[in-house]
Amino acid sequence: MEGKKQANNLQNKAITGSPAAQGGEQKKTPGGSKAKKIAAITAAVTCCLGVSAAGAYTYLSLPYRDTFFPNTVINGLDVSHKDVDQVKQMIDEGMKAYTLTLEEREGAKEQISGDEIGLHSEYDGSLERLLAGQQPLKWGLHWLEGEEHTIETMIAYDPELLNAVVNGLDCMDESKTELPTDAYLSEYREGVGYEIIPEAGGTRVVPKKVHESVANGIMNLKDRISLEEEGAYARALITAENPELLAEAEKWNKAVNVTVTYHFGDQTEVLNGDTIHTWMTENEEGGLELDEAKVAEYVAQLAVAYDTAYQPKQLKTTTGETVTITNGNYGWRINRKAEAAALSEIIRSGNSQEREPVYAQTAAARGENDYGNTYVEINLSAQHLYYYVDGQLLIESDFVSGNEARGMGTPGGAFPLTYKQRNAVLRGQGYASPVSYWMPFNGGIGMHDASWRGSFGGRIYKTNGSHGCINLPSSAARTIFENISSGIPVLCYYLDGSGSTKTTTASAPSRKTASAAPAAASAPAPAPETAPAAEETVPAVDPNAATVADNGNAENLAGGENGGSPAVPAPEVAGPGGGFTAPAGPGETNSPVPESPASPVITGQEGDSAHGPGVGEQQPAPQPEQQPLPQPEQQPSPQPEQRPAPQPEQQPSPPELTGEANAAEAPGV
Repeated sequence: MEGKKQANNLQNKAITGSPAAQGGEQKKTPGGSKAKKIAAITAAVTCCLGVSAAGAYTYLSLPYRDTFFPNTVINGLDVSHKDVDQVKQMIDEGMKAYTLTLEEREGAKEQISGDEIGLHSEYDGSLERLLAGQQPLKWGLHWLEGEEHTIETMIAYDPELLNAVVNGLDCMDESKTELPTDAYLSEYREGVGYEIIPEAGGTRVVPKKVHESVANGIMNLKDRISLEEEGAYARALITAENPELLAEAEKWNKAVNVTVTYHFGDQTEVLNGDTIHTWMTENEEGGLELDEAKVAEYVAQLAVAYDTAYQPKQLKTTTGETVTITNGNYGWRINRKAEAAALSEIIRSGNSQEREPVYAQTAAARGENDYGNTYVEINLSAQHLYYYVDGQLLIESDFVSGNEARGMGTPGGAFPLTYKQRNAVLRGQGYASPVSYWMPFNGGIGMHDASWRGSFGGRIYKTNGSHGCINLPSSAARTIFENISSGIPVLCYYLDGSGSTKTTTASAPSRKTASAAPAAASAPAPAPETAPAAEETVPAVDPNAATVADNGNAENLAGGENGGSPAVPAPEVAGPGGGFTAPAGPGETNSPVPESPASPVITGQEGDSAHGPGVGEQQPAPQPEQQPLPQPEQQPSPQPEQRPAPQPEQQPSPPELTGEANAAEAPGV
């Protein structure tokens, strides 16, 4: 029994000492009830706060049953938290001292007082209805956003009094205001061009707009209105944004903003808007037009300044003397009509550019000597010719020029070679001279072979010369012909003291050398195959069918080259005086080459009394406009018995030329 008792005691101890037996379950129950208690308290507080907030919001809304919401504006007055009576009081107080100020242009101001127009308040229940329409519980929304109201019946005035006051304002008196001026195109400004001058608003108002603006300002109890902001001023018909005015400005600025730079060798001429704007004229419609006459005048001024044709030329001769050649049409010559048309078109296009003018005739070079370093030098006193190519002497030769005894002396001057032609017949009155190499340079005067002559040079030309042409040995004519082209300058002059009685025979070979020209030129001469186009109308010379006559007098031929006519049919070419017309100079008309052309004045460094035909001691350089061609003289047909007998020293024995027939030298051929 004792053992069983002890076992039960041990079992009871074990049970009692375990955590469960010591009350673990009782501790869990108190923790769960605490959390529930906290949740219940939180819910109760939240509910109380919500109820309190709702009650507070509702309480705050109660005043808005009798006052206007926050941020409420009625006819420009802030009536927040004001009841109807307070709003009326505000309005009444404003009416007592109300003045509307009108702000005008040029700083002017005018005022209209409430008393002048019978301003007063009228209450028709609009305020009460507006307040009754509020929902107090929505005051919070209005507090955030606000609301404006306009009640037109609240402000009243006497319309007749208002019209009278407004009409009496200074701004409404047309005698005291100025009309607006339209925008327009300015005069030309140097470096700027044409500008659009904006319209000027003036001070003239639109009456209807003033009445409306004033009435609106009074109804809203504004203390000021700006007539400018209200758009009450009369506006110009043409503004600076007018499309037609903008187009007109663009059109003419395009013209005056053009810059044309002309090049004349190392020299330039710049044409820009400072000059072009003076060429603009206004037509009947008010538009601008380009004055073509002024354009032509400008081109004429360029021609006067830079044309060298018909101008004196200095030549350092092969023999060392310097001569002044005052006659002849060689040189630069602007085609005035064509250049004026081109310049007008450039101005209208608005395209600036650098250019050379349109030329009727060009020369070899610009600078001191326009003939360059390729030219034919013809000393009419010495009866000797030199041909330089690129500054080197290609050939020199004696020749026979125009018969001075018969008044047919070859005129001096500077001329461009007109053209060259193989196998031509020089025809004149009573003669026909076949030549193999025809090279005209001064109307019907030219260089050609003269197979009928047995000698050249010396003083043959004095009594037995040609009709004006330069008669050359065939070999010399051929060499020149093969190395020359149209446009090459031919410089003819008389030089005192350079004459000689020495002659050469046709069989004597022409001298060819590579010596340099006596005077260097600025640029090599061009070698065009066609002479430059003339500005003025010049009768065309048909190289295939023309007739050449030496000053209209018949040559008595003993026979052509090779004893007769060439094997190849030769075209007929008009000889000197046979119908050719020299190119006209500036301001001149074309006249036929005279039968007895006068020679120009040639001034050398040294001189003697042996002047060439028409040569004086001191004569001014002729101006192209004052240089009429001499009138042709009637030349009677020479009588055989009146011809001077050839001098023995001037008539060497006829040369023996292989393949050529030697014609007897006839007087005047």
